[in-house]
Amino acid sequence: MIRVLIADDSALMRKTLKRILESDSGITVVGSARDGEDVVVKARELKPDLITMDVNMPKQDGITALQYIVSEKICPVIMVSSLTQEGAQTTFEALELGAFDFVGKPGGTVSSDMQAVADELVFKVKTAVGGGGRRVTERLARKPSTALSRRARVSSTGNRVMKAVAMGISTGGPKMIYEVLPHIPRDINAAFFLVQHMPANFSAAYIKRLSDSCQLKVVEARAGTKIEPGYCYVGGGGRHLNVVKNSGGDVVIRLTNRPEHLFVPSVSVMMDSVLSVYGKQTVGVIMTGMGNDGADSMLRIRQAGGATIVESEESAIVFGMPGDTIKRGGAEIIAPIWDIASEIVRAVGR
Repeated sequence: MIRVLIADDSALMRKTLKRILESDSGITVVGSARDGEDVVVKARELKPDLITMDVNMPKQDGITALQYIVSEKICPVIMVSSLTQEGAQTTFEALELGAFDFVGKPGGTVSSDMQAVADELVFKVKTAVGGGGRRVTERLARKPSTALSRRARVSSTGNRVMKAVAMGISTGGPKMIYEVLPHIPRDINAAFFLVQHMPANFSAAYIKRLSDSCQLKVVEARAGTKIEPGYCYVGGGGRHLNVVKNSGGDVVIRLTNRPEHLFVPSVSVMMDSVLSVYGKQTVGVIMTGMGNDGADSMLRIRQAGGATIVESEESAIVFGMPGDTIKRGGAEIIAPIWDIASEIVRAVGR
Protein backbone atom coordinates (compact mmCIF):
# COMPACT_ATOMS: atom_id res chain seq x y z
CA MET A 1 0.00 0.00 0.00
CA ILE A 2 1.43 3.38 -1.06
CA ARG A 3 1.00 5.98 1.68
CA VAL A 4 0.52 9.53 0.33
CA LEU A 5 0.53 12.92 2.07
CA ILE A 6 -1.34 15.71 0.23
CA ALA A 7 -0.25 19.35 0.54
CA ASP A 8 -2.57 22.01 -0.87
CA ASP A 9 -4.09 25.17 0.59
CA SER A 10 -7.46 24.45 -1.05
CA ALA A 11 -9.79 22.17 0.90
CA LEU A 12 -11.58 21.31 -2.35
CA MET A 13 -8.30 20.32 -4.00
CA ARG A 14 -7.26 18.19 -1.03
CA LYS A 15 -10.61 16.39 -1.18
CA THR A 16 -10.35 15.93 -4.96
CA LEU A 17 -6.80 14.58 -4.83
CA LYS A 18 -7.73 12.17 -2.03
CA ARG A 19 -10.65 10.83 -4.06
CA ILE A 20 -8.51 10.38 -7.18
CA LEU A 21 -5.65 8.68 -5.38
CA GLU A 22 -7.78 6.35 -3.29
CA SER A 23 -9.71 5.27 -6.38
CA ASP A 24 -6.69 3.01 -6.82
CA SER A 25 -6.76 0.14 -4.35
CA GLY A 26 -2.99 0.31 -3.92
CA ILE A 27 -2.93 3.91 -2.63
CA THR A 28 -4.07 5.39 0.68
CA VAL A 29 -3.92 9.04 1.79
CA VAL A 30 -2.45 9.14 5.30
CA GLY A 31 -2.79 12.89 5.84
CA SER A 32 -3.17 16.35 4.35
CA ALA A 33 -1.52 19.72 4.90
CA ARG A 34 -2.68 23.23 4.07
CA ASP A 35 0.65 25.07 3.90
CA GLY A 36 4.39 24.51 3.55
CA GLU A 37 5.13 24.51 7.28
CA ASP A 38 2.34 22.03 7.94
CA VAL A 39 3.51 19.57 5.27
CA VAL A 40 7.10 19.52 6.55
CA VAL A 41 5.92 18.76 10.10
CA LYS A 42 3.52 16.04 8.95
CA ALA A 43 6.08 14.54 6.58
CA ARG A 44 8.48 14.09 9.49
CA GLU A 45 5.75 12.54 11.64
CA LEU A 46 3.98 10.32 9.13
CA LYS A 47 6.95 9.25 6.98
CA PRO A 48 4.77 8.88 3.85
CA ASP A 49 5.92 7.06 0.72
CA LEU A 50 5.16 10.14 -1.39
CA ILE A 51 3.94 13.74 -1.13
CA THR A 52 1.84 15.63 -3.66
CA MET A 53 2.81 19.28 -3.28
CA ASP A 54 1.02 22.44 -4.34
CA VAL A 55 3.35 25.26 -5.36
CA ASN A 56 1.53 28.32 -4.03
CA MET A 57 0.67 27.94 -0.34
CA PRO A 58 0.58 30.37 2.63
CA LYS A 59 3.20 30.65 5.42
CA GLN A 60 5.74 28.62 3.45
CA ASP A 61 5.46 27.87 -0.27
CA GLY A 62 5.85 24.49 -1.92
CA ILE A 63 9.37 25.20 -3.18
CA THR A 64 10.68 25.95 0.31
CA ALA A 65 8.91 22.92 1.78
CA LEU A 66 10.31 20.77 -1.02
CA GLN A 67 13.87 21.72 -0.10
CA TYR A 68 13.37 20.55 3.50
CA ILE A 69 11.84 17.27 2.37
CA VAL A 70 14.56 16.59 -0.22
CA SER A 71 17.42 17.52 2.13
CA GLU A 72 16.01 15.20 4.81
CA LYS A 73 15.42 12.44 2.23
CA ILE A 74 11.89 11.82 3.50
CA CYS A 75 10.24 10.66 0.26
CA PRO A 76 9.68 11.56 -3.43
CA VAL A 77 7.57 14.65 -4.18
CA ILE A 78 5.23 15.25 -7.11
CA MET A 79 4.40 18.91 -7.71
CA VAL A 80 0.79 19.75 -8.58
CA SER A 81 1.11 22.98 -10.54
CA SER A 82 -1.17 25.52 -12.19
CA LEU A 83 -0.82 25.61 -15.97
CA THR A 84 0.40 29.20 -16.17
CA GLN A 85 3.69 30.77 -17.21
CA GLU A 86 4.52 31.47 -13.58
CA GLY A 87 3.47 27.96 -12.64
CA ALA A 88 5.76 26.51 -15.33
CA GLN A 89 8.81 28.46 -14.18
CA THR A 90 8.26 27.41 -10.57
CA THR A 91 7.67 23.80 -11.57
CA PHE A 92 10.99 23.51 -13.41
CA GLU A 93 12.71 25.13 -10.45
CA ALA A 94 11.14 22.40 -8.29
CA LEU A 95 12.42 19.67 -10.62
CA GLU A 96 15.93 21.10 -10.44
CA LEU A 97 15.68 21.12 -6.64
CA GLY A 98 14.73 17.45 -6.52
CA ALA A 99 11.00 16.96 -7.17
CA PHE A 100 10.33 13.67 -8.93
CA ASP A 101 7.81 15.00 -11.46
CA PHE A 102 4.78 17.25 -11.84
CA VAL A 103 1.11 17.14 -12.81
CA GLY A 104 -0.64 20.23 -14.15
CA LYS A 105 -3.98 21.43 -12.79
CA PRO A 106 -6.12 21.64 -15.97
CA GLY A 107 -8.38 24.42 -14.69
CA GLY A 108 -5.90 26.59 -12.81
CA THR A 109 -4.97 26.94 -9.16
CA VAL A 110 -8.21 25.40 -7.83
CA SER A 111 -9.30 22.97 -10.50
CA SER A 112 -12.57 21.14 -10.88
CA ASP A 113 -11.13 19.31 -13.88
CA MET A 114 -8.53 17.17 -12.08
CA GLN A 115 -10.26 14.01 -13.30
CA ALA A 116 -8.68 14.77 -16.69
CA VAL A 117 -5.24 14.06 -15.22
CA ALA A 118 -6.30 11.38 -12.72
CA ASP A 119 -4.66 8.50 -14.58
CA GLU A 120 -1.46 10.52 -15.03
CA LEU A 121 -1.31 11.35 -11.32
CA VAL A 122 -1.87 7.76 -10.18
CA PHE A 123 0.70 6.47 -12.68
CA LYS A 124 3.35 8.95 -11.56
CA VAL A 125 2.72 8.19 -7.88
CA LYS A 126 3.25 4.48 -8.54
CA THR A 127 6.30 5.15 -10.70
CA ALA A 128 7.94 7.36 -8.09
CA VAL A 129 7.40 4.92 -5.26
CA GLY A 130 8.20 1.88 -7.39
CA GLY A 131 11.81 2.90 -7.99
CA GLY A 132 11.64 5.93 -10.25
CA GLY A 133 12.13 8.35 -7.37
CA ARG A 134 15.24 6.48 -6.26
CA ARG A 135 16.71 6.57 -9.76
CA VAL A 136 16.13 10.33 -10.01
CA THR A 137 17.95 10.82 -6.71
CA GLU A 138 20.83 8.69 -7.93
CA ARG A 139 21.10 10.68 -11.14
CA LEU A 140 21.12 13.99 -9.24
CA ALA A 141 23.95 12.72 -7.06
CA ARG A 142 25.95 11.40 -10.00
CA LYS A 143 28.39 13.73 -11.77
CA PRO A 144 29.18 13.22 -15.48
CA SER A 145 32.07 10.80 -15.82
CA THR A 146 35.48 11.94 -17.08
CA ALA A 147 35.05 9.61 -20.04
CA LEU A 148 31.72 11.17 -21.02
CA SER A 149 33.06 14.71 -20.75
CA ARG A 150 36.13 13.86 -22.82
CA ARG A 151 34.21 12.05 -25.58
CA ALA A 152 31.49 14.70 -25.77
CA ARG A 153 34.11 17.35 -26.56
CA VAL A 154 35.24 15.46 -29.67
CA SER A 155 34.26 17.44 -32.75
CA SER A 156 32.21 15.63 -35.38
CA THR A 157 33.01 18.07 -38.18
CA GLY A 158 35.24 15.50 -39.87
CA ASN A 159 32.06 14.15 -41.47
CA ARG A 160 30.96 17.14 -43.57
CA VAL A 161 27.47 15.80 -44.32
CA MET A 162 25.20 17.38 -41.74
CA LYS A 163 23.18 14.87 -39.76
CA ALA A 164 19.85 15.20 -37.96
CA VAL A 165 19.39 13.95 -34.40
CA ALA A 166 15.71 13.19 -33.66
CA MET A 167 15.12 12.85 -29.91
CA GLY A 168 11.99 11.72 -28.06
CA ILE A 169 11.43 11.75 -24.30
CA SER A 170 8.42 11.80 -21.98
CA THR A 171 7.78 10.93 -18.31
CA GLY A 172 10.88 11.82 -16.30
CA GLY A 173 12.26 13.78 -19.23
CA PRO A 174 12.17 17.37 -17.93
CA LYS A 175 14.79 16.39 -15.37
CA MET A 176 16.76 13.68 -17.19
CA ILE A 177 17.32 15.61 -20.44
CA TYR A 178 19.97 17.57 -18.51
CA GLU A 179 22.08 14.38 -18.50
CA VAL A 180 22.25 14.62 -22.30
CA LEU A 181 21.82 17.97 -24.09
CA PRO A 182 24.24 20.10 -22.00
CA HIS A 183 27.04 17.65 -22.88
CA ILE A 184 26.67 18.06 -26.66
CA PRO A 185 29.37 20.35 -28.15
CA ARG A 186 28.30 23.53 -29.94
CA ASP A 187 30.37 22.72 -33.06
CA ILE A 188 28.71 19.36 -33.73
CA ASN A 189 27.80 18.89 -37.38
CA ALA A 190 24.15 18.10 -36.74
CA ALA A 191 20.80 19.70 -36.14
CA PHE A 192 18.76 18.40 -33.20
CA PHE A 193 14.99 17.96 -33.02
CA LEU A 194 13.46 17.32 -29.60
CA VAL A 195 9.92 16.33 -28.64
CA GLN A 196 9.12 16.25 -24.91
CA HIS A 197 5.55 15.43 -23.90
CA MET A 198 4.30 18.24 -21.66
CA PRO A 199 1.48 20.80 -21.37
CA ALA A 200 1.61 23.52 -24.04
CA ASN A 201 1.93 26.33 -21.50
CA PHE A 202 5.10 24.79 -20.09
CA SER A 203 7.06 24.77 -23.35
CA ALA A 204 8.49 28.30 -23.17
CA ALA A 205 9.86 27.89 -19.64
CA TYR A 206 11.26 24.44 -20.51
CA ILE A 207 13.08 25.76 -23.58
CA LYS A 208 14.44 28.80 -21.73
CA ARG A 209 15.96 26.65 -18.97
CA LEU A 210 17.44 24.23 -21.48
CA SER A 211 18.92 27.10 -23.48
CA ASP A 212 20.62 28.48 -20.38
CA SER A 213 22.24 25.09 -19.70
CA CYS A 214 23.37 23.98 -23.15
CA GLN A 215 26.19 24.69 -25.57
CA LEU A 216 23.72 24.07 -28.40
CA LYS A 217 21.37 26.88 -29.35
CA VAL A 218 18.05 25.62 -27.97
CA VAL A 219 15.03 27.29 -29.59
CA GLU A 220 11.34 26.64 -30.05
CA ALA A 221 10.50 25.11 -33.43
CA ARG A 222 8.80 27.85 -35.48
CA ALA A 223 7.25 27.46 -38.91
CA GLY A 224 9.55 28.44 -41.77
CA THR A 225 12.78 28.40 -39.72
CA LYS A 226 15.78 27.25 -41.78
CA ILE A 227 17.59 24.30 -40.17
CA GLU A 228 21.21 24.86 -39.12
CA PRO A 229 23.81 22.69 -37.35
CA GLY A 230 24.45 23.36 -33.68
CA TYR A 231 20.78 24.13 -33.01
CA CYS A 232 18.22 22.13 -31.08
CA TYR A 233 14.65 22.74 -32.27
CA VAL A 234 12.09 21.88 -29.58
CA GLY A 235 8.50 21.09 -30.45
CA GLY A 236 6.04 23.29 -28.59
CA GLY A 237 2.84 21.86 -27.14
CA GLY A 238 -0.18 21.67 -29.43
CA ARG A 239 1.55 21.37 -32.85
CA HIS A 240 3.46 18.56 -34.54
CA LEU A 241 7.09 19.29 -35.43
CA ASN A 242 7.87 18.44 -39.08
CA VAL A 243 10.73 19.29 -41.46
CA VAL A 244 10.44 19.72 -45.24
CA LYS A 245 12.59 20.90 -48.14
CA ASN A 246 11.34 24.15 -49.64
CA SER A 247 11.49 25.14 -53.32
CA GLY A 248 14.96 26.58 -52.81
CA GLY A 249 16.31 23.31 -51.43
CA ASP A 250 16.57 24.50 -47.83
CA VAL A 251 15.27 22.32 -45.01
CA VAL A 252 12.74 24.25 -42.94
CA ILE A 253 10.30 23.60 -40.10
CA ARG A 254 6.64 23.01 -40.70
CA LEU A 255 4.09 22.86 -37.88
CA THR A 256 0.87 20.88 -38.32
CA ASN A 257 -2.22 19.77 -36.42
CA ARG A 258 -2.38 16.46 -38.29
CA PRO A 259 -2.27 13.53 -38.00
CA GLU A 260 -4.40 13.02 -34.91
CA HIS A 261 -2.30 11.49 -32.17
CA LEU A 262 -2.46 10.84 -28.44
CA PHE A 263 0.48 13.23 -28.05
CA VAL A 264 0.82 16.58 -29.82
CA PRO A 265 3.63 17.02 -30.62
CA SER A 266 4.32 13.36 -31.31
CA VAL A 267 7.77 11.77 -31.32
CA SER A 268 6.70 9.45 -34.14
CA VAL A 269 5.46 12.26 -36.38
CA MET A 270 8.67 14.23 -35.82
CA MET A 271 10.97 11.24 -36.40
CA ASP A 272 9.18 10.12 -39.58
CA SER A 273 9.41 13.65 -40.93
CA VAL A 274 13.13 13.96 -40.15
CA LEU A 275 13.79 10.54 -41.72
CA SER A 276 11.93 11.52 -44.91
CA VAL A 277 14.35 14.44 -45.41
CA TYR A 278 17.65 13.18 -43.96
CA GLY A 279 17.39 9.44 -44.66
CA LYS A 280 20.42 7.48 -43.44
CA GLN A 281 21.91 10.69 -41.99
CA THR A 282 19.26 10.49 -39.23
CA VAL A 283 20.21 9.60 -35.66
CA GLY A 284 17.19 8.53 -33.61
CA VAL A 285 17.24 8.76 -29.80
CA ILE A 286 14.55 7.47 -27.42
CA MET A 287 14.73 8.06 -23.69
CA THR A 288 12.53 7.62 -20.61
CA GLY A 289 8.78 7.76 -21.16
CA MET A 290 5.43 6.04 -20.90
CA GLY A 291 3.87 4.34 -23.93
CA ASN A 292 5.39 3.60 -27.32
CA ASP A 293 5.56 6.96 -29.12
CA GLY A 294 8.51 6.78 -31.52
CA ALA A 295 9.12 3.03 -31.25
CA ASP A 296 8.07 2.15 -34.82
CA SER A 297 9.83 5.22 -36.18
CA MET A 298 13.09 4.15 -34.57
CA LEU A 299 12.84 0.82 -36.40
CA ARG A 300 12.31 2.67 -39.69
CA ILE A 301 15.35 4.86 -39.03
CA ARG A 302 17.48 1.78 -38.36
CA GLN A 303 16.18 -0.02 -41.45
CA ALA A 304 17.02 3.06 -43.56
CA GLY A 305 20.66 2.92 -42.43
CA GLY A 306 20.50 5.60 -39.74
CA ALA A 307 21.81 5.21 -36.20
CA THR A 308 19.48 4.54 -33.27
CA ILE A 309 20.26 5.04 -29.58
CA VAL A 310 17.93 3.92 -26.77
CA GLU A 311 18.15 4.55 -23.04
CA SER A 312 18.69 1.37 -21.04
CA GLU A 313 16.42 0.12 -18.27
CA GLU A 314 19.29 0.76 -15.86
CA SER A 315 18.64 4.51 -15.88
CA ALA A 316 15.16 5.00 -17.39
CA ILE A 317 12.61 6.46 -14.99
CA VAL A 318 9.88 4.82 -17.09
CA PHE A 319 10.98 2.07 -19.48
CA GLY A 320 7.89 2.23 -21.72
CA MET A 321 9.16 4.07 -24.80
CA PRO A 322 12.70 2.64 -24.63
CA GLY A 323 11.44 -0.86 -23.86
CA ASP A 324 8.99 -0.89 -26.77
CA THR A 325 11.67 0.39 -29.15
CA ILE A 326 13.99 -2.43 -28.11
CA LYS A 327 11.23 -5.07 -28.47
CA ARG A 328 10.47 -3.90 -32.01
CA GLY A 329 14.11 -4.07 -33.08
CA GLY A 330 14.66 -0.33 -33.32
CA ALA A 331 17.66 -0.13 -30.98
CA GLU A 332 21.15 -0.29 -32.45
CA ILE A 333 22.79 1.06 -29.29
CA ILE A 334 21.38 0.66 -25.76
CA ALA A 335 23.04 2.86 -23.13
CA PRO A 336 22.31 4.48 -19.74
CA ILE A 337 21.34 8.14 -19.83
CA TRP A 338 24.78 9.33 -18.74
CA ASP A 339 26.39 7.75 -21.84
CA ILE A 340 23.87 8.94 -24.43
CA ALA A 341 25.58 12.27 -25.17
CA SER A 342 28.84 10.53 -26.07
CA GLU A 343 26.96 7.95 -28.17
CA ILE A 344 25.25 10.77 -30.09
CA VAL A 345 28.57 12.48 -30.78
CA ARG A 346 30.04 9.20 -31.97
CA ALA A 347 27.04 8.47 -34.23
CA VAL A 348 27.16 11.94 -35.78
CA GLY A 349 30.89 11.64 -36.48
CA ARG A 350 30.89 8.19 -38.06
